[in-house]
Amino acid sequence: MLTNSDWTALLLTVRLATVVTLILLVVCIPLAWWLARSRSVWRGPLWAITTLPLVLPPTVLGFYLLIALSPMSALGGWLQASGLPSLVFSFSGLVVASIIYSLPFVLQPIYASMMQIDNKVLDAATTLGAGPWNRFFYIVLPLSRQGILLAALLGFLHTVGEFGVVLMLGGNIPGETRVLSVQIYDYVESLDFAGAHRLSLILTCCAFLVLLVIYRLSDVSRTKRDKQ
Repeated sequence: MLTNSDWTALLLTVRLATVVTLILLVVCIPLAWWLARSRSVWRGPLWAITTLPLVLPPTVLGFYLLIALSPMSALGGWLQASGLPSLVFSFSGLVVASIIYSLPFVLQPIYASMMQIDNKVLDAATTLGAGPWNRFFYIVLPLSRQGILLAALLGFLHTVGEFGVVLMLGGNIPGETRVLSVQIYDYVESLDFAGAHRLSLILTCCAFLVLLVIYRLSDVSRTKRDKQ
């Protein structure tokens, strides 16, 4: 049975994952399309930067974000001087850190989906008078919908399971930054293994169900390609 503290951590985690996933979809859909079609010299470096969180240890990323956003840094000092709330040890900071850390998990499926769009379809739409915006909204997005859904699921699941980044930047403040992963850490640290098992089982079951959905989506996509 979940305690009040567990429920608070659970709701905070769902809120964080929802906000982060929505923001990442807004950012990654146009970014993925640009990466898929651009021939700019900046394409390679930008792709490498957005993919970096895949290979960078979470604690390293969290450490640099903590340094960059602290009041002692140029950016943190500017935020403080502007009267804006501090991003260190706050929910807003968790959102910023999670966006950066989960970015490649949302960007890559959308990018892969958009790379599969046949140029002939877009060329045909152009000859029929469709402008760039019409092609994007009525051709690119519908053809990429499976990749976008996959990206949303992966982004949400990855944000739910974050630990190193959120602990480094957000700390362990009940109701503010104590998400489920940090709550589990607290249970283990206090030798309350029953509580840790309880929350770990919830996360494991949720991850399993989401991965089943992802597998089903991939299987459906593979079946459609085989029929074509």
